Amino acid sequence: MPLDHTSAFYEENAETYAKRVRSLPKQQLDAFLAGLAPGAAILELGCGGGQDSAYMLSQGFDVTPTDGSTELTRQAEALIGRPVRVMLFQELDADSAFDAVWAHASLLHVPRLELPNVFTRVRRALRPSGHLHASFKAGEAEGHDGFGRYYNYPSAEWLSELLTKGGWRNIAIGESDGSGYDGKPTRWLTVSAER
Repeated sequence: MPLDHTSAFYEENAETYAKRVRSLPKQQLDAFLAGLAPGAAILELGCGGGQDSAYMLSQGFDVTPTDGSTELTRQAEALIGRPVRVMLFQELDADSAFDAVWAHASLLHVPRLELPNVFTRVRRALRPSGHLHASFKAGEAEGHDGFGRYYNYPSAEWLSELLTKGGWRNIAIGESDGSGYDGKPTRWLTVSAER
């Protein structure tokens, strides 16, 4: 399974990864939060070191942070001072429990064949008209980076079609240039959609 190397990377490098110098995606976070009612319930999928959850909590939102890595959840718990659930995306089993889902640079590790099911689970976890934010490294075919981590590397068209088939509404996909943990130039896709 392609996630074995990905999971191993995060388990073995959790402290370094969590404590790296990282710019908070503040512009995207603020835009996402601006569309929600004060105190809205947010599920974070793949919280990593917990920085995004910490920011959303500081803004008064009811945040449920999760990550697939046991070691990364420990790092996040140390930062935010509250429990973080160890959970793979494929294990999400909530029904109309959240106003929004924040999945920044996390769903990009889901194997392409499993992505429709994961999006279905995310959609089910949202309340009617609930908001989704997700970001992906753009590409045309799945593959691995220099650290051996798996990426699904979708195109904007491929993602848009997948979300439309899944029943999502008000889908918007933005594109921007940046980089990732590996420091390499990266084309990013930022998705917003509603249940």
